Amino acid sequence: MNAHAPAPSILASSGVDTERARALLAEAVAGADDGELFAERSESEAFLYDDGRLKSASYDATEGFGLRVVAGETAGYAHSSEISEAAVARAANSAALAKRGYQGVAAEPPRATNVKLYGDDNPLASPAFSDKVALLQEIDAWARARDPRVVQVMASLAGERRTVEILRADGRLIRDIRPLCRINVQVTVERDGRRESGSSGAGGRAGFETWITTERWQEQVDEALRQALVNLDAVPCPAGETDVVLGPGWNGVLLHEAVGHGLEGDFNRKGTSAFSGRIGERVAAPGVTVFDDGSIAGRRGSLTIDDEGTPTEQTILIEDGVLVGYMHDRMSARLMGQKATGNGRRQSYAHMPMPRMTNTGMLAGNATREEMIASTKRGLYCANFGGGQVDITNGKFVFQCTEAYLIEDGRLTTPVKGATPIGDGPSALTRVTMIGNDFDFDPGIGMCGKSGQSVPVGVGQPSLKLAGLTVGGTSL
Repeated sequence: MNAHAPAPSILASSGVDTERARALLAEAVAGADDGELFAERSESEAFLYDDGRLKSASYDATEGFGLRVVAGETAGYAHSSEISEAAVARAANSAALAKRGYQGVAAEPPRATNVKLYGDDNPLASPAFSDKVALLQEIDAWARARDPRVVQVMASLAGERRTVEILRADGRLIRDIRPLCRINVQVTVERDGRRESGSSGAGGRAGFETWITTERWQEQVDEALRQALVNLDAVPCPAGETDVVLGPGWNGVLLHEAVGHGLEGDFNRKGTSAFSGRIGERVAAPGVTVFDDGSIAGRRGSLTIDDEGTPTEQTILIEDGVLVGYMHDRMSARLMGQKATGNGRRQSYAHMPMPRMTNTGMLAGNATREEMIASTKRGLYCANFGGGQVDITNGKFVFQCTEAYLIEDGRLTTPVKGATPIGDGPSALTRVTMIGNDFDFDPGIGMCGKSGQSVPVGVGQPSLKLAGLTVGGTSL
């Protein structure tokens, strides 16, 4: 199989006449504000090599469509795993019930684009199945040989090729082929009966070849091993209020959770976000500029078009500390009198789109990380975050640090474990006192959940210094 062979048309290969589908959709959305037919065909595979053996290898193939009719704030949606003219007709009749006599004005169709942010690579086609398994075996053996303290290695590969076709209410058929892959390594070390782990991964919208060169996967092993060895020397983190310095890149997940979700259009339209009704207000320290950008070539969170057919773009959300915008799908944009920003996303054909982040980050400043640490008498340096949670209504968050160090007299000293920064997004952004010149994106490992739907995303930021952040840990 050619890794770059074009995927066949979903509707045509399923025996659905495109003109007939257009007619059914047009009848369903007549008098409504918006609507579309979203067809999808997806293949994915995943390999997990754990404890010296191939623990699992899975393959999944799905296809189906969803048809939506939008009338005011109401949306009718019907979906099916059967792609046929009869199924489309049934879905059109069901979704059209949302109108119930409603008479609206058809929204402007999304603008067209000829930009393509990724190729038609097929991660499932290359390398071959046996080569992927052999690679995981090689990673396992190489990681164990790196250090005698390594007692367990977990390596995984995951790839998918998703093809979508969006038939718009204006009759335009839009098509996108979306490759995605990821490699991840976790290493566990042991010393004197104490075990600690570290992990590292990378990925994006391309074939596996970009991330499985010897140099790239060895980087993942070395980084996972480095984190694990640091944690062997870590002591319990002291709790309390302290200055915190965040490293660049993946730590942007704090920005994503604490601020990003609160800037999605649907929460603000409904008045349930901590940022609702605050356009034009100062919500962050001067110098803080936050953006969402789904138009960066090859990145995990990028999309040539979103799941409504709108081209993605860079959207400035907070500019120099002032709230200037939200992320919109077509519905929230129309109801709030704004333009769609290319943030209408869905997990699959079985889900309706909603405003979602793509690649979210904060622009760089002028300070160096060394200056931030040197200016801190006593504080905490968070090099890497793990998971976190946020309450959208008030922006309150809690995160776990997977690698952190005490800052004492302007120097990094003891590594600590159990550090959990706690706060709320709007307040945290006002505590930013220094912004680094070292902006970086995460390596391509992010997933985001919202309302039961999960989608790949990217995060990024420069190093940051925040004054007086609460850190959970061990009471001393």
